[in-house]
Amino acid sequence: MSNTMEPQVEKMKKRKRKRTKPNDAPPDMAAPQVAADAPEPPITQKLQEKSKKRRKTSHESEDEGNSETGGPSKGLNIAESGTAEETPSDDEDGVDGDDAANPELEETVSVNTAIGTSREAADLPTDIAPSLPGTDTTPQSFSELNLSEKTTKAIEEMGFASMTEIQRRGIPPLLAGRDVLGAAKTGSGKTLAFLIPAVEMLHALRFKPRNGTGVIVVSPTRELALQIFGVARELMKFHSQTFGIVIGGANRSAEAEKLSKGVNLLIATPGRLLDHLQNTKGFVYKNVKALVIDEADRILEVGFEDEMRQIVKILPDRDTRQTMLFSATQTTKVEDLARISLRPGPLYINVDHKSEASTVSGLEQGYVIVPPETRFLLLFSFLKRNLKKKIIVFMSSCDCVKYHCELLNYIDLPVLELHGKLKQQKRTNTFFEFINASHGTLICTDVAARGLDIPSVDWIVQFDPPDDPRDYIHRVGRTARGSNAKGRSLMFLQPNEVGFLSQLKEARVPVVEFDFPTKKLVNIQSQLEKLIGQNYYLNKSAKDGYRSYLQAYASHSLRSVFDVNKLDLVKVAKSFGFASPPRVDIQLGASLRDKKQNTGRRSYGSQPKQKNGFRRN
Repeated sequence: MSNTMEPQVEKMKKRKRKRTKPNDAPPDMAAPQVAADAPEPPITQKLQEKSKKRRKTSHESEDEGNSETGGPSKGLNIAESGTAEETPSDDEDGVDGDDAANPELEETVSVNTAIGTSREAADLPTDIAPSLPGTDTTPQSFSELNLSEKTTKAIEEMGFASMTEIQRRGIPPLLAGRDVLGAAKTGSGKTLAFLIPAVEMLHALRFKPRNGTGVIVVSPTRELALQIFGVARELMKFHSQTFGIVIGGANRSAEAEKLSKGVNLLIATPGRLLDHLQNTKGFVYKNVKALVIDEADRILEVGFEDEMRQIVKILPDRDTRQTMLFSATQTTKVEDLARISLRPGPLYINVDHKSEASTVSGLEQGYVIVPPETRFLLLFSFLKRNLKKKIIVFMSSCDCVKYHCELLNYIDLPVLELHGKLKQQKRTNTFFEFINASHGTLICTDVAARGLDIPSVDWIVQFDPPDDPRDYIHRVGRTARGSNAKGRSLMFLQPNEVGFLSQLKEARVPVVEFDFPTKKLVNIQSQLEKLIGQNYYLNKSAKDGYRSYLQAYASHSLRSVFDVNKLDLVKVAKSFGFASPPRVDIQLGASLRDKKQNTGRRSYGSQPKQKNGFRRN
């Protein structure tokens, strides 16, 4: 009997060893298709298939967030060689089964499936999520990201090799599908940080025009949207996917026609985007896989909180898309927007949070104490001495910009203007003219203070002080952009405004006092007053500028520092070319609270319309 039992015991041991043997099938055999009459697969294969089915039917991007692989970008590239999912279910990815109404999205393979079948992840247990590399293995150059050949070639032609900190820390998790809330100083390179993963996603999913829009980038201003559009055009130079832009002031019907033909990557301002989402029938947005909100704090500051909430509500649910939210400052409103747009547990990236200063190191910052009556004389003298420099001058209102530009051009000191009252075509032309100029002066409102990447700016002049330290930081962020870049900023302060320096100190902004000798001022006050008194058009423009300056001052958020009642109106009037203050119809004392409650419709890129003496950018 013992002789007959030994073979049976041996067989049982072999079967036991066979069941406990690790699954060492090659990566491409991780999930084999089982024929109907095939023998039942081992239990490990069943578990793998169940796990994959659960991942496939659960939220796609959630899996990507959990699959933080050491080479996250490879998941996107592997998708190119995956098996095509030609018939996704009607309720998957927000794609309708009706081809005519909603074109079917042709995915080669979901990003998580691609990551799951990569060679790096194949040896890991299927129930454990891979983790992102540590700081010691973080990619330093774009070539280490294993991007698609087309994207890599475009980046090389753009002249980029190494990555900035926000790019090093942001691109790998974004490629892996994580939702990201990023905080970075202006000029940190975040545009490429969100565009590269967006383009790679469209490429991996093989988006076609008939699939509609796959990525939407929301920008606070038209100029910043145009700039992002320019970067996207260079980045997608070798890709077949389509890209476009919709902004306020542009031809709406032409935009609608392009949207109906299919725009895979769409850059937009909030108001115009919401308009198209609600009213453009041919706009296919049900396939949106990624939403990028750039300069979120600025979007909310200019009064687009309601529009953003509606946009997020209309777009596919956050569980079916990836969201990237970038904000230079973290406010309560930004946190609220992040709460409704991002999936739970986003990756928070704070660049330079340990830095002692809130502004970049290559920026030399100073201020000058100047009496109100000599403010224009100092500005004129400064610009005269720096004709070969590239300078941006910030003022508080459209009418102030308009007057000073008309005056300076009239007296043969050429300058450009940029503000919210200009027609869109003029704004666009001015923006690109200044970008391409080697030197010159641009006078503008805060419409140009956020995100714009204007090369080789030598000086930032804050002729009118900003509303708060955050606005100061964004203004000076137009110079010393990029690594090792240098720049200077100069802020004009009246004697009664020196309290603003303590506000800057609290915000960790290092400023020093610059000295501009009075004897070096070009004193043209008498000629200025004579010109304003004789020229009807300049007189009218000066009066509008004077009135809007007082209105902007009255609505300043830092009332304790910028008190309109402490202004010497006679001296202020002299800086506008008046021998005595003109009679203007204004309403002083308009509060910032009233300003924020004014919810009237307005042209995008500007503050609410001037109803109670509020400024418009």
